[in-house]
Amino acid sequence: MTVYTNTARFDTGRAMTEDELRRAAPSIFAMTAHESRSERFQPIPTIEVLRGLIAEGFMPVGAKQSSSRIEGKANYTKHLIRLRRIDDGQVYNVGDTVCEILLKNANDGTSAYDLMAGLFRIRCLNSLVAQSGTIDSVKVRHSGDVGGKVIEGTYRVLKEAERTLAAPQDWGSVKLNRDEKEILAEAAHMIRFGDRDGETVTPIKPAQLLVPRRHDDRADDLWTTWNVTQENVIKGGLRAVGRDDLGRPRRVRSRAVNGIDQDVKLNKALWLLGERMAALKGIKVAA
Repeated sequence: MTVYTNTARFDTGRAMTEDELRRAAPSIFAMTAHESRSERFQPIPTIEVLRGLIAEGFMPVGAKQSSSRIEGKANYTKHLIRLRRIDDGQVYNVGDTVCEILLKNANDGTSAYDLMAGLFRIRCLNSLVAQSGTIDSVKVRHSGDVGGKVIEGTYRVLKEAERTLAAPQDWGSVKLNRDEKEILAEAAHMIRFGDRDGETVTPIKPAQLLVPRRHDDRADDLWTTWNVTQENVIKGGLRAVGRDDLGRPRRVRSRAVNGIDQDVKLNKALWLLGERMAALKGIKVAA
C-alpha cells in the first residue's frame, strides 16, 4: 500500500489537517485545470470531494503527489489520498482487516478521478497494509457531466464500504467443512482460470487455492478461507506440472494478477462468491 506517513499509523494515527495536505500535495486544492487542457476538460476539485468524504466519516491519513519539471504544473499533478475511519474507537493489531479508501485525481490530464474502496489487512502498525479485496471503484473522466458522476459514484462506493465493514466478524463466525471449502475453491478456480465456455486447462488444481501462505491463516472459518483463496488467486505463484503440445511434462506457475481492470473484476467476483457462501450459511447480506 502506498502513502506511508506518521498520520497513517494504526497505533498513533490521526486525520491530516488541510495545512498538512497542502504541504504534502498542493495539487489537491486545484480549482481549475492546467493551462495545457482544452475547454472540454472539466476540472474536478479534489478538495471539494475530500470534504464530502470527511463529512461521511472517512478521514485523510496520508497524501502524496507526482512531481513535474514543467514550471507551474506542480499545483495540478496527479495525487493520491489514503482515507479511513478513525473515530470508531477501534484498537488495531497486526493481522486485523480494515476498510480504506484511495482517492486519485489530477487536473493536468494525467489521471481520471478514481475512487476505490477495499479491504486491507494490517501488516505492521506503522501504516503498512496488504490488499485483501477490492470492493468497489468508480472512475470518472474529466469530461461531460463530471459533477453528477462524481457524486453518484462516490456515494455508491461509500455504501459498499459501509456494507463490507461487518464482513470480517460475520464471515469469521461461519465455520466451513471440507466439502464447503472445496466448493469455494472450485468456484474461485473457475473465476480465475475458466475460459468463455467455462473450461479450465491449467494443471493448477482448486485445492491449491486453499493452501495458506502463513501460519496464522490455518483456520476453517469463511473469512480466513476466503482470504487464503483470494490471495492465491491474485498473487499467483502456484506451481504444477502439465503437458506441452507433444505430451511432454512441463512445469507451470500461475501468474500474479497485475492489471488494474482484471484485479478489480476478479476481486469483485470473489467477493460475490464469499457473500453467497455466507448467505448459504445463514449470514444475511445487507442491502
